[in-house]
This record gives sequence, C-alpha cells and structure tokens, in this order.
Amino acid sequence: MLFGVMSLLRPLLLDVVPTIQQTAALALGRLANYNNDLAEAVVKGDILPQLVYSLAEQNRFYKKAAAFVLRAVGKHSPQLAQAIVDCGALDTLVICLEDFDPGVKEAAAWALGYIARHNAELSQAVVDAGAVPLLVLCIQEPEIALKRVAASALSDISKHSPELAQTVVDVGAIAHLAQMILNPDSKLKHQVLSALSQIAKHSVDLAEMVVEAEIFPVVLTCLKDKDEYVKKNASTLIREIAKHTPELSQLIVNAGGVAAVIDCIGSCKGNIRLPGIMMLGYVAAHSENLAMAVIISKGVPQLSVCLSEEPEDHIKAAAAWALGQIGRHTPEHARAVAVTNTLPVLLSLYMSTESSEDLQVKSKKAIKNILQKCTYLPALEPFLYDAPPNILKHVVGQFSKVLPHDSKARRLFVTSGGLKKIQEIKAEPESLLQEYINSINNCYPEEIVRYYSPGYSDTLLQRVDSYQPITN
Repeated sequence: MLFGVMSLLRPLLLDVVPTIQQTAALALGRLANYNNDLAEAVVKGDILPQLVYSLAEQNRFYKKAAAFVLRAVGKHSPQLAQAIVDCGALDTLVICLEDFDPGVKEAAAWALGYIARHNAELSQAVVDAGAVPLLVLCIQEPEIALKRVAASALSDISKHSPELAQTVVDVGAIAHLAQMILNPDSKLKHQVLSALSQIAKHSVDLAEMVVEAEIFPVVLTCLKDKDEYVKKNASTLIREIAKHTPELSQLIVNAGGVAAVIDCIGSCKGNIRLPGIMMLGYVAAHSENLAMAVIISKGVPQLSVCLSEEPEDHIKAAAAWALGQIGRHTPEHARAVAVTNTLPVLLSLYMSTESSEDLQVKSKKAIKNILQKCTYLPALEPFLYDAPPNILKHVVGQFSKVLPHDSKARRLFVTSGGLKKIQEIKAEPESLLQEYINSINNCYPEEIVRYYSPGYSDTLLQRVDSYQPITN
C-alpha cells in the first residue's frame, strides 16, 4: 500500500505542471510527517535524490515543499536523518538559507535543525556544510517565524558538545541572541533562552561568554513572563550558568537572581519549577555564603513547599537535594532547614515504599547532610522515635556532641523523654552508636541513667519484695 502511494507520487514530482509538483511534494511531506514507517517508505522509494535535485532548481513554492519533506523524514530518527545527509541534502539546504524568500530560508533552517538535534555526528555534518554563519544571519532577519526557527536550529546544534557550541559562538551568535531576550514574541524568547542555555551549559568559558553579553539583569524579567515555558527556559539558563563556579553564582546573587528564581518557583507548578529548584541547589552547594544567600532570600520555605506539595517524585527529589545542599554547611544552615519542619517530610519520603529509588536516595542523603551539622535539638528529637538505625546513629551522634556543653539542653532531654528513649536503643557493643550513647550517659549522674533504663522499675519492685522492714 505504502509503496503503491509512493510510486504514484514519485513521477508527479517531475510533472511539467509546477503546482502538481508542489502538491505531490506536500503530500509526501504529510505522509512522512505522520510516522516513522511512512518516512522510511519515502527513503526506500528513492524519492530523496529527486527532491534534493529539484530543491536546487525549482521555484520558491516547490523549495518550501521539498524542505518540508526533508524535515518530515529527518525528524523521526538518527537513521532517517542520516539518509538525508547521505543523499547530499545538506549542501542544498544551506544554499536555501541564502534564498531571497524568507519562507524558503525558514523551511531550510527547520530541516537543518531537525537533522542536527539527534546527535553530535549529525550536528557536525550540519556545521561542516556551512550552516551556522547563515543561521546567525537568519536570526537577524525581520521575520519573527524565521528568527524562531533559526534560533531553535542553533540550540539544536549547540546542545551536543562544547566544540559544537563553540562553532556557534565563534560566528558571534551570543550577542544577537542576547539582544532578543526582551522580544515581545514568547515563542522566540523560548528558543533564544534555550539556545543560550545550550551554549552556557558546557563549560565555564562558554558560560562566562554568555554572561558577558550582559544578559543580567534583563533575563530576570523573563522569570515573571506570563508564558510558562519562557519562565522555565529562563530558569534553565540561570541554572546552567550558576552550576559552574562560585563566582558565576555570586554574580547571579548580586543581580538579584536568587530572589527572582525563588519568586518564580512560587508562581508556578510542576516541571516549570524544576530548573529553578536545581539552580538554588547549585548555588548553595558552592559555599557557606552562597547557601546563606539562598536562606536570606527565603529559599528554604519555598523548597519545603515543593517537597510537600509536588506530586511528581523527580521534583520532590530535586527539592530534597537542594535542601541538603543548603543545610550541609554549618549548624546555622542546618537549623534554617530544620525549623521549617522539613526533616520529618524527608524521613517519610525516604521510608515510603511508594517513593522512587532516586527520591529515597536523595532524601536519605539530604537527611544525613543536614543532621551531621544540626545542633537544633527540638528538630532532632522526633527522630529518636521514628528513624531507622542507619539514620538514628547520626541523630544520637548530634546529641552526643551538644549535650556535654549545654546544661539547659541536658535537663530538657530528660523531661522530654529523650534520655529514656536513649536507654531503649539496642546498639552493638563497640559500635559507633554505642559510643555515642555512652557519651550521652556520661553527661548524667549514674542513678539518673539507671532510673531511665528499661527494667529499672522491676528492679525496684524486687528490692521492695526482698526488703526486710526494720522493726523495733
């Protein structure tokens, strides 16, 4: 059936009437666009060489239709995209980028982007055909649709490797992309922010080149955009810059970027939040001061909300990771996380059989990171009752550090039932946990420890039973 249709359409591509040629090409494009099997039938029907030949010769209407077929075939898989490269289409598509008609340029840029997006080899083939300088010229054209498609193609080329991103940078793309961050067209902003992210993500040098194009503070206005994907791509760009070095993160803090991202997380839901959550984690991971900047900007309550509210495990996992990065530096950092009641939520996510493996791992790591610095005992005490043994040892360890130096805490630990609970913990002799328990017990008079030990009341009753009253 498929080959029957293809064999009927193929001769129509050579028809003497131009409108029949165009209609046949459009029909092929729509078939190929529909699914992988139909696209493969176009390749097997030996139609691509004919299209490529005609692409160079025919009028603008036919060129657009032929480029559409190539895009429709190439989008499905690397193998189909490679078939387009093998029949020599890239050189012809690149020539179309210089066409007088903006629609032809757009159709060619779209096809090149769809080929480049699959992998580094195909992307390199697009670069080697000379597409990049012409795509940068296309983003300077007045037509918004052409700008969008050209920016998207540059993003698709840049994403695979630092070397490919460098080829885009070398022809001056960053400055032209940066100028369009405030363009009123939302779809263009998506693509521009995406392209800058795909460049910045690879290395410190590339991220610094993006920053040097003076994207701050203008990019922060995109975090307030009414379009959700503009918000997401702006957060992604800031994340890709922040992750590299403390200096780049500090630059973002100084521009007001941390507070702006926190506001953005508060104003959206789901996957739109994800890059912002990760960005806060990256900033906090770099240093004590940067983590404190996240705390001061009220990042911890916002991350706690994400941890509790978000239904998707991968978003909860990112929030858990970010909270762990904030709390791991000093007792002050750990307390800032602990007072938001985050630790019990992390513990329940770690213990839940419904949590994904990644969420359990990230929650456990965050709990350990925070506990190992936390000296805020009211947040630790519930863990004496609820935590599994591998977490419990860290909790008891923190009590063993704090209690020797704090008489008020020692008294509170007795009256709240903490000391009694410690005596009930069964630890292996010579284990680290037993050492911690001994350190805590050494903070109290022996009779107090005995009084709270399991079985002590039975011992007292036995003494009552065996006690001989003194009679006169």
